[in-house]
Amino acid sequence: MNILAGDIGGTKTTMAVFEQTTEGLLEVEASTYPSGQYPSLEAIVKEFCGQSERRCDFAGFGIAGPVRDGRCKTTNLPWQIDALELAASCDLQQAWLANDLEANAWGISTLTASDFAVLNAGIASASGHAGVVSAGTGLGLAGLYWDGHRHLPFASEGGHADFAPANDLDVALFTYLQEHHGHVSWERVVSGMGLVTLYNFMCHHLQRESSDERQQAMRDGDKGAVISSAAQAGECDICVQTMALFVRQYGAIAGNHALNVMATGGIYIGGGIAPKILAALQQPAFMNAFQDKGRMRPLLQDIPVKVILNERTALRGAAEFALSRVE
Repeated sequence: MNILAGDIGGTKTTMAVFEQTTEGLLEVEASTYPSGQYPSLEAIVKEFCGQSERRCDFAGFGIAGPVRDGRCKTTNLPWQIDALELAASCDLQQAWLANDLEANAWGISTLTASDFAVLNAGIASASGHAGVVSAGTGLGLAGLYWDGHRHLPFASEGGHADFAPANDLDVALFTYLQEHHGHVSWERVVSGMGLVTLYNFMCHHLQRESSDERQQAMRDGDKGAVISSAAQAGECDICVQTMALFVRQYGAIAGNHALNVMATGGIYIGGGIAPKILAALQQPAFMNAFQDKGRMRPLLQDIPVKVILNERTALRGAAEFALSRVE
């Protein structure tokens, strides 16, 4: 049996066919599409299936947005997706939608030790619920409920919960964001767009600007990538301070999520940003912010924290999610 799977993000959509084997699901074909250049997910699915020689009756899609009753309005794309309509239009027997972080959580069980970078070993006997925190185009969170035998993923929209300032600089950031956006969510701070926002805030707060050359590079290319690259190379003091603030906030929301779901079984840091700034995450600031929860510090010190390095995790998870429904 073949399973069609999709990892649908605000920037890109990856489609793949997975073949069910005795060793588990095996990816046999895949293509990636720029999400914003397509009017709908249906258009991408039809294009991919039209070019594939493999027939799929069942499909699973991890989508950046809340899924309710098989329907989803994507958070960072102008798409309305209905699983029943998508299946009928694309000649599928059945299709299922999952929040993209729920799909990411489903994919964790398919990974091996080499797919992770350990930020905190925690205790060797760690078990229980777990959580996923992923900064990409937006900020996604998910949980993994431990039923005593296995982890069962569940979705969350915690990335849109209220941002919580922790010091004077954070209060200034909150005020700045509130003036621009009204409601200030964690996604405004910890995400690809959040990194750029933090840079703009630091320029405002410090009353300084980066060099003309760097500002031109930001106008011409990926602003977040320019900021990250300059910060990691130590070429721009504002970028360095921006990255330091981003890493601290990333650790803070990850620690919050660990408390929210009592993630004694571990916290996984996913998304496209973490592997690119791994060296920064491995500095003490991330784990200090993660553990800086007052009386709960001892609990958080025992929690394993790992960065997911395998960029196919959510895609694998979408296939695993669909297979779990078929079986």
